[in-house]
Amino acid sequence: MTDIVTRWLAPDLHLEPAPPEPEFDEPAVYEPVLRPPTLEEIQAIEDAAQQEGFARGHADGFAQGQSEVRRLTAQIDGILDNFTRPLARLENEVVGALGELAVRIAGSLVGRAYQADPQLLAELVHEAIDAVGGAGREVEVRLHPDDITALLPHLAPSSTTRVAPDLSLSRGDLRVHAESVRVDGTLDARLRAALETVMRKSGAGL
Repeated sequence: MTDIVTRWLAPDLHLEPAPPEPEFDEPAVYEPVLRPPTLEEIQAIEDAAQQEGFARGHADGFAQGQSEVRRLTAQIDGILDNFTRPLARLENEVVGALGELAVRIAGSLVGRAYQADPQLLAELVHEAIDAVGGAGREVEVRLHPDDITALLPHLAPSSTTRVAPDLSLSRGDLRVHAESVRVDGTLDARLRAALETVMRKSGAGL
């Protein structure tokens, strides 16, 4: 029997260890970095939104705009009407006040003229007597006492005309009384009548 001898070799204790198997890491997930939009991008977004809103609401917006215009127009018309009506009333009041002032000024001037020249008042008395029928009827002429004194040299005596003093009258005023006829010849009445005539001709009103 043949013995087979196998030589045993001791392991080399100085051998380098085998490199470890590589470990496979999971793939990294990269999150995008958030950045604020630029001014150009913001403007572009706003423009797009405005265009979309304009296109969507054009019909409604136009109708609302027309309604608003009509409302404002009516409101403005009302304001103008309320503004012009007081002006028209004020204009009439101003005309009336100016008329009153004109009567007072003219009355003062005419009264002074009668005092300076009694002949002017004497002519007025003769005209008033003629207006009620002349010397053919009984006539009473009422004057301020001072005017009577000044007029005596200028009035011819008459059996049908009587001159009577009236303290309620001012210098330059007169009233003529006859049968069923009375003439108000006061300065105020005469000047107002003249002023009304002028106003009617000019189209203005008191």
